[in-house]
Amino acid sequence: MDNTRNSFAGVLPTVTKNIIIINGIIWLAQFVLFRRADIDLSQQFGLHFVASDHFRIYQLVTYMFLHDPHSISHVFFNMFAVFMFGRTLEQVWGSKRFLSYYLVTGIGAGLIQMLVLFLRVQTVVPVEMFSMVNSVTVGASGAVFGILLAFGVLFPNSQLFIIPFPFPIKAKWFVIGYGLLELAFGVANRTGDNVAHFAHLGGMLFGIFMILYWKKKDRKYGRFY
Repeated sequence: MDNTRNSFAGVLPTVTKNIIIINGIIWLAQFVLFRRADIDLSQQFGLHFVASDHFRIYQLVTYMFLHDPHSISHVFFNMFAVFMFGRTLEQVWGSKRFLSYYLVTGIGAGLIQMLVLFLRVQTVVPVEMFSMVNSVTVGASGAVFGILLAFGVLFPNSQLFIIPFPFPIKAKWFVIGYGLLELAFGVANRTGDNVAHFAHLGGMLFGIFMILYWKKKDRKYGRFY
């Protein structure tokens, strides 16, 4: 008897399922290696500032599959968002287009993060400059924000129940509000805030570019989604 269709993995499209599995396995490897051998994979595969001696071009891809090894909540909430919204996008777009979107928005988020760091480095004192140049960015959040943006564009009037609000919120207002909140936190640049807010916005920005490009291309060839 084949129970695959009734299992958790069976209800997920291929790319969404594999993104979640890969991120989970890599986080577990990070956790074990850091606890047992004091090896931090983010030093090699996390995204370093472009002016750092540790920067490698492949980090623009690998960083989005790493998370904070000290906290399972980082990877859990990112993958929960992929599960909630990514599967719908993959069903609408197909696996190839969804994977392309995920990777491009993740890479775009990394590029925007590097640009913002570069601009900030020009205006800070040497001590802060050292901290920025040696910072490391990890996490799938940039691609996840791209997914949220796409869901809000494709299903703007879908009702979402967001904790702690006791009432539903339309997807378009949730995405706009979340984006404005990230912009406010990013501009504030508070001491001790280690969240890459502009990377999140970068994922949304590249998501807009891709959706507009696809819409133009699909109209040209008579394809509609």
